[in-house]
Amino acid sequence: MAEQKNMPPAASNSACFKEAVCIDAGRVYDSCSDKDCLEDLQVYFTDTEQAKIDRALTVKTKSVEVMNVFLEVEPIPFNRGFYSVDLTFYFHVRLAAYCTPVSPAETVHGVAFFSKKVILYGSEGSVKVYTSEAQWGQGGVSSNSPRAVVQVVDPVALSCRLSEVSEGDCCGEINFPECVCSCFEGSFCGCPVTRKVLITIGLFTIVQLERPVQMLVPAYDFCVPGKECVSSTDDPCEVFKHIKFPTAEFFPPKLEDGETDPSCCAR
Repeated sequence: MAEQKNMPPAASNSACFKEAVCIDAGRVYDSCSDKDCLEDLQVYFTDTEQAKIDRALTVKTKSVEVMNVFLEVEPIPFNRGFYSVDLTFYFHVRLAAYCTPVSPAETVHGVAFFSKKVILYGSEGSVKVYTSEAQWGQGGVSSNSPRAVVQVVDPVALSCRLSEVSEGDCCGEINFPECVCSCFEGSFCGCPVTRKVLITIGLFTIVQLERPVQMLVPAYDFCVPGKECVSSTDDPCEVFKHIKFPTAEFFPPKLEDGETDPSCCAR
């Protein structure tokens, strides 16, 4: 009885699995987690946004979001089965720029980027996979190299500061990917600027290498939904009746059991 509690809902009606089935799945051969403190990353702005930074007295970070991550997998010579994964992170930085102590802040959008490399084991493979989904003339999809996957949460903004631009700090146009540039108005040009913004952020990532493999798994039954679909109604008050009262919004949660109240000093 204890084992059946951990089974899927459809499996609880059967004493044992019905058959063993072969499925295609992505097997993770190696993975790693990392916690990076990215100190003094330069934030780059378009020509229109840079003008706001040049006249600002101080800046404050409002938010930092991951826009995109580019990955490249390359085999390591003389170390078969291992691969280097090059990752480039692009961050959308939103700042509040203050021109005078009493004036309201201006919102400024910029881009910061960070690159790193990790080495993971991805096993070996030399087959090419052709599927019916590929269009004619595109050829096969090579699976010789494993697929790299990165999981990342939005960074934690730790600090932000203005810095004067020294001679030779930046010059010429910055070549960001098109998918990054299209999110901003104006062009990213490095000159002329008088001030730059440096931010420090904390980044949490998980990188893994996986390959498509065939695995034999026990099958209990087909996954038939166990509940009916709820039809929507045009009456907004009827919808509102089914929303639970937000008690937690009115009453802040208490300290968890085992935590120490910071206002209590040890005697």
